[in-house]
Amino acid sequence: MEIPVINRNGEAIDTISVDDAVFNAPMNRTLVHQAMVIYNLNQRQGTHSTRTRAEVSGGGRKPWIQKHTGRARQGSIRSPQWRHGGIAFGPKPRDYRKALPRAMRRNALKCVLSDRIRQGQFICIDSLSDLDGRTRSMSALLQSLNLTGSLLVVTRDADRNVSRAGGNLKQVWTLPSDLVNANDVIKRQTILITADAVRRIEEICNAPRHRARRAAMEVAE
Repeated sequence: MEIPVINRNGEAIDTISVDDAVFNAPMNRTLVHQAMVIYNLNQRQGTHSTRTRAEVSGGGRKPWIQKHTGRARQGSIRSPQWRHGGIAFGPKPRDYRKALPRAMRRNALKCVLSDRIRQGQFICIDSLSDLDGRTRSMSALLQSLNLTGSLLVVTRDADRNVSRAGGNLKQVWTLPSDLVNANDVIKRQTILITADAVRRIEEICNAPRHRARRAAMEVAE
């Protein structure tokens, strides 16, 4: 599969051949949905907490005697049925995190990247080295490329100038290629990625799954 490479003026200057297994994968909506659910769960802090009847103040004395009053028996005015009482079965701090298998994580990334290419929302640029860390340089680049809406900028390695240039723009998010995931891709409308980052993502998605297999390949080489 061939992907055009443009310069900062939006002119096509070259093409690169990419792996169809990574950038032309069929969409698996069930897999992507499962990955999105796990990504969102892992972002929850789980710090919500309500007070039980043992944690609210007051209620140490029995409000009235057990019998002969004509009213229902009560042991504390801080029971859940009382106003200002404790909460029964309320939320408590908990961990929502779930593990996302590596194969699922990679396949979900392949699906969303391939879908962005099919929709024409995947732009490969030759380099972002001209960004000097100022917001005006990123704004000028977006204007020259006629890019609007939310944007994910991907570089091969962490680039301080790129991250600083897009830091003040609310709809721009920057990531190195090693941290790209399906959740960040699907949340942004357009992907602006360097040619080096494309090669790095291919390496990550095609890397061996197990250490034993990797060691066997290294021995064979």
